[in-house]
Amino acid sequence: MLTDRERIERQRARPPLLRLHRALTRLKSTLTVMNSGAHPDDEQSGLLAWLRLGLGMRVIVACSTRGEGGQNALGPERLGALGMLRTREMEEAARVLDVDVAWLGHGPDDPVHDFGFSKDGDQTFRRWGEERIVERLVRAYRTARPDIVIPTFLDVPGQHGHHRAMTRAAEAAVGLAVDPSAFPEHAAEGLVPWQVAKFYLPAWSGGGGTYDDELPPPVATLTVEASGSEASTGAEYDRIGEWSRYFHASQGMGHWPSVPRTRWPLHLLHAAGSEVSIADGLPSSLSRLIAVANDSAGLAQALGAADAAIGQAIAAFPDRQAIIGHLVTAAGHLEAARGLASADFLDRHGHRLARKALEIDSALFEAADLFQRAWLSSALSPWGTASLTVELGRDAASLQVEVEPTLPAGISVGSRQTRDGGRIFTLIAASDAPFTGLYPAGWSALGGNDAASIRLSALFGRHQASAQFDLEEPLAVLPGSSLRLEPDVIVASVRDTRREWAVDPLLAGEPAQLSMRSPEGWSASEDGTRITAPEKLPLGTTAILPFVDGRPAERLVPIAYPHVGGMIHRQAETLRVLALDLKLPDTRVGYIGGGADRVGLWLQRMGVDVVELDASALAGDLSRFSTIVVGIFAFGIRKDLAAAIPRIHRFVHGGGHLVTLYHRPSDGWDPQATPPLRLEIGSPSLRWRVTDPTARVTVLAPRHKLLTGPNEIGDADWDGWEKERGLYFAARWDAAYEPLLSMHDPDEQPLTGALVSARVGRGRHTHASLVLHHQLDRLVPGAFRLMANLVQPA
Repeated sequence: MLTDRERIERQRARPPLLRLHRALTRLKSTLTVMNSGAHPDDEQSGLLAWLRLGLGMRVIVACSTRGEGGQNALGPERLGALGMLRTREMEEAARVLDVDVAWLGHGPDDPVHDFGFSKDGDQTFRRWGEERIVERLVRAYRTARPDIVIPTFLDVPGQHGHHRAMTRAAEAAVGLAVDPSAFPEHAAEGLVPWQVAKFYLPAWSGGGGTYDDELPPPVATLTVEASGSEASTGAEYDRIGEWSRYFHASQGMGHWPSVPRTRWPLHLLHAAGSEVSIADGLPSSLSRLIAVANDSAGLAQALGAADAAIGQAIAAFPDRQAIIGHLVTAAGHLEAARGLASADFLDRHGHRLARKALEIDSALFEAADLFQRAWLSSALSPWGTASLTVELGRDAASLQVEVEPTLPAGISVGSRQTRDGGRIFTLIAASDAPFTGLYPAGWSALGGNDAASIRLSALFGRHQASAQFDLEEPLAVLPGSSLRLEPDVIVASVRDTRREWAVDPLLAGEPAQLSMRSPEGWSASEDGTRITAPEKLPLGTTAILPFVDGRPAERLVPIAYPHVGGMIHRQAETLRVLALDLKLPDTRVGYIGGGADRVGLWLQRMGVDVVELDASALAGDLSRFSTIVVGIFAFGIRKDLAAAIPRIHRFVHGGGHLVTLYHRPSDGWDPQATPPLRLEIGSPSLRWRVTDPTARVTVLAPRHKLLTGPNEIGDADWDGWEKERGLYFAARWDAAYEPLLSMHDPDEQPLTGALVSARVGRGRHTHASLVLHHQLDRLVPGAFRLMANLVQPA
């Protein structure tokens, strides 16, 4: 449940009159635009702000993945948990723009997921399945019926492979969506062929700090100009776009443009002739539908009257009563038009009238200020109960408001109460109530999102209106008992004689019986607190499965950030034991993390003497450490670290070993001042990364101490890597640095900036652009052996 401060912050960001103005501007247009991309944050936010808030079009962001393979500048969430966080970020970004979201991928277990950086659209298709992603786009076109489709990126070399694949698939889906013989199974779901009228490519380059388009963009056939500012806020549309991008905080988004962008050049594909406006030739309003309403004079008259009443409602803002009167009139004319229209007209344009009816009803509820908020007392678990409270506006009784929760399977209403004009429902979860999904299939600006929502109906004169509203926080059905094992991973060296480890099984929620299922030769105590391995410890990873009341145990991981609120990620809990041939150096390590990796934790689990350095420790005596490790992005995240750079340099010159893990150029990395000697990170980053995790690694300095001791690094240590080899490679450096490795993606030149090291005074600086933090998370043995070498004294 939200705190009062959180509730105040939300209303402050979206005050009632702003919501009403947004609801009214939806009524201006009958067109739908779909912007396709591969990740949350791929949307062209400034352009979408103009199309939706300036022109009144319905806008849908079609996104193929949840971004679960990306990085996280905020905290430790990775893979599924990161996908859940970025899904919520996309929803909040969409809320600012008042646009919808259509998800085409459904999390890391779906073939269409973010598997990490790719440079090749064909490689992406091999992972996703080209027909699969095209079919999902065809389904999206037939469901949402967009008049215009605009991919954000071009399919050109030098661009992210996911972006290239999505642009290619979006274009292919246009031709197939209108073909009745393509994906005929859609007909059984009530979907019919749909012709996208206009398909635009961006006529701007996607190059920059990350990408490097090798081909110039196509010539612009139309330039969309966002003139003026948005009426209800007075802000330029590109600034509103950045208000939206602010919510993609895990990706470091949200920038202040010194000069807001006002022009977006587009290239119209597969169409002849010139156009002045993006809406040219399209039925962009109810009045423009009259031109194709050849059925009867009555239909044309009803459409014109509805459009006129909508115009009067918009002009009446902020007079709520006048707005309600005009909207009721518009609703009556629109209902008449639907009754007068022929079957052929409804086949072609009935969806526009149906959408406009929904938007009018939504605007009526905003104008009457009928819905205040709805919240749950707690999450639900099977057999559990929770209260759902709906708070209504002052006029709810006079407008005969009815309230009905929309609930998922397994959840029912046990009792209903009316209190202070609102409603209180007791929700009951069945014993077999399914747990709520982690990745919703879509998000609608009109409400009705997540597993549960509220439907209101009210009588405005003779017009019965209904609308859907979201809960303050989504309903969550979670296991009644959850388990967290500490530790959940044991790193064991086969050189060590230890074969027994203590585990702390932390059960939360309802009392439950814990049991452990061990492989042959392994054993676990009845209470799960002690694990015993066979005398001959097998190399590799061994999984020991915990069960709670006979069912596989699940860990509940809370995720909470101010910009998106709280959520809970659910994942299977497993105890894993990684056995490997590992030697540790005699060292004491100070670890400076930015919250974006777990390297400090892994060093501790390896058995390294490691201390995590907060601001106070960083200001203290650094000479007590032989090695200091700086985690990914940390220079850009921690102001205390940036201020301590001179002290860290003195630590190195005095004999310490500084190990910096990869940083972007934008992460506070000054190539002249951040490292002890000049070291420049390559840009654009696409040119300075190796995305193939199986890429051959050539050792350039085979006898270097970081590759020979205490662990001899060989070919086997590069096996089993996932996602990629490394990124943000060093491009240029002081002559004192020695490159230790060479690697490259197929058909590219070798890169030697993955691991470089230099003697500096009496100490050493080593910079590692390898994705070691990810490999440690994935329990890749070679990453542990190499990490042990890197933290050795200078």
